[in-house]
Amino acid sequence: MLAAGEGSRLRPLTRNRPKPMLPAATKPILEHVFDQLIDVGISDIVVVVGYRRDRVQSYFGSSYRNASLTYVDQGKQLGTGHAVLAAEAAADGTCLVVNGDQIADSRIVRDVLEAHNSDAAATVGLLYASSIEGYGGVLVEDGRITTIVEDPSDGRDYLLNVGIYVLDSAAFDAVRAAEPRAGEHLLVDGLSELIERGDVVRGAVSEGTWVDATYPWDLLDVSVELFDTGVVDGDSGANVHEEATVHDSAEIRDPVVVDRDCVIKPGSVVGPYVCLGENVTIGSNAVVEHSVVDTDTRIGANATVVECVTGTGVAIGPGSTVPGGPSDVRVQDRIFEDEDFGALLADRVRDRGSVTYDPGTLVGPNVEIQAGATVRGIVDEETEVRS
Repeated sequence: MLAAGEGSRLRPLTRNRPKPMLPAATKPILEHVFDQLIDVGISDIVVVVGYRRDRVQSYFGSSYRNASLTYVDQGKQLGTGHAVLAAEAAADGTCLVVNGDQIADSRIVRDVLEAHNSDAAATVGLLYASSIEGYGGVLVEDGRITTIVEDPSDGRDYLLNVGIYVLDSAAFDAVRAAEPRAGEHLLVDGLSELIERGDVVRGAVSEGTWVDATYPWDLLDVSVELFDTGVVDGDSGANVHEEATVHDSAEIRDPVVVDRDCVIKPGSVVGPYVCLGENVTIGSNAVVEHSVVDTDTRIGANATVVECVTGTGVAIGPGSTVPGGPSDVRVQDRIFEDEDFGALLADRVRDRGSVTYDPGTLVGPNVEIQAGATVRGIVDEETEVRS
C-alpha cells in the first residue's frame, strides 16, 4: 500500500495530514482502500508511509478489521518506484501493490488478481476512461501491455492505469534497474523496463469504480461518485449515526452521511450530497448542500454553505455564506475555469459571522475572519481577515 505522499495539489488541506487521510464521505480515503482489499480476502498489508506518517499510524494502529498492518517508512518521497522498493524486504514473493490515495472498488482488485498468472512478471489494473489527463496511460495488444506512460499526449486510445499492480520479483529488479527521472524512481518506468526486456506485463481491464481527488474540489466529486455507485449508502435512514441528534424540524435530503455526535438544529436543511464528519454541529435554519464537512466543525445559525470542503475544527459563523460555484480557481501555477466549487476552509479556520466567501476561495489553516468580511482568492495560513 503506497501511502507516503502529501498530495501537494490538495493544499492547504494537506498542510497537517497526508492525502490518504483526507475524507471521502466521512472516512479517510485510505480506510476505503483497506475495506476494498479486505473484502477480497487480503489479510496482511504493508503500508509505505512518509509525509505525516504519524497521522496514518496513530489512526489505524497495527490492525484494521482483523487485517495485519505493517508500516515501512519511505523517508524521502522519491517516487512510486522508490516506495515499492522500500517495501521489498517486507514483501513475500509475488505481491499486490495499491495506491493508498485513490479508491478502487473490490471488483477492480479482484479482476487484477484473477488476471495474473505465472507467465507474467506484472499485471496492471485498467479502465476505459473518457479522459486520462494527468494520469497513466496504457496500450494493450492481446492482453499484453505494449506501452505504459505517464500523462500521454499523442492522441492514441489509451486505457487508464488505476494504480493497482501484481508484481513478482522480476518487477522489483526492473524498478531498481530503471533510470530515475528528475531524481525520482517511477514504478511505470520499471514496468517499461520489463516490456523492453520482453517480459510479459498483462493488462486487466475492469468495469469497477475508481475515484481520485487531485484538487480540493475533487473531494466533492468523490463523495458524489461514492454515493451514486453505492460504495457509500446515502440513505438517511441508514446513514445517520444513532449517536447523532437531528431535530424534528430539520430536513435531511438524501444522499447524506451524518457521523456520530453530530447535532443538526431546528429548521436546518442538510443535503443532498452532504457528508458530516464526527461531532459537527449545524445551527438553526442553516442550509448545507453538496459539501464535505470534516470533524469538529461548527456551522452557525442561518448560514448557507454550498459546494464547500472544510478541514477539521472549522467555525463558520452565523449568517455566513458560501454560495457555491462556478468559479475560477488558482492552484499552484494553474488556473482552473468554471469549477463548481464554493470554498475550501482548511483546519481551524474561524469566521465571526456574516462573512461572504466568493466562489473558488481557498483559506489556509488557522485563519481568523472578522464579522462582515468578504473573502476571495487565496488566503494564507495564520492570517487575519478584517471587514
